[in-house]
Amino acid sequence: MAWLYLLLAGMFEVGWAIGLKYTEGFSRLLPSLLTIAAMALSLALLGVALRDLPVGTAYAVWTGIGAVGTAALGIYLFSEPATLMRLGCIGLIVVGIVGLRFAT
Repeated sequence: MAWLYLLLAGMFEVGWAIGLKYTEGFSRLLPSLLTIAAMALSLALLGVALRDLPVGTAYAVWTGIGAVGTAALGIYLFSEPATLMRLGCIGLIVVGIVGLRFAT
């Protein structure tokens, strides 16, 4: 169950990272409120996951999910470059996340 909480925490991390773009420097009320809510949920779910998972593993997976998801949505939503090198590096992060899951 801890891994499910960690996955959800990572998804909310992606949500707030992408949400930051839409807040326009926290000058837009609704995107700002949603972004802050996603931040709080992300941290709360990470905290719950840490009850059963090692902190180093959980934090690395949480940030990895956030990095991969944010990069993927940046490519999709904001037309950020999807170069072979960039996609390869994102793939390495995914391999690291999967490796940590099976190493725990």
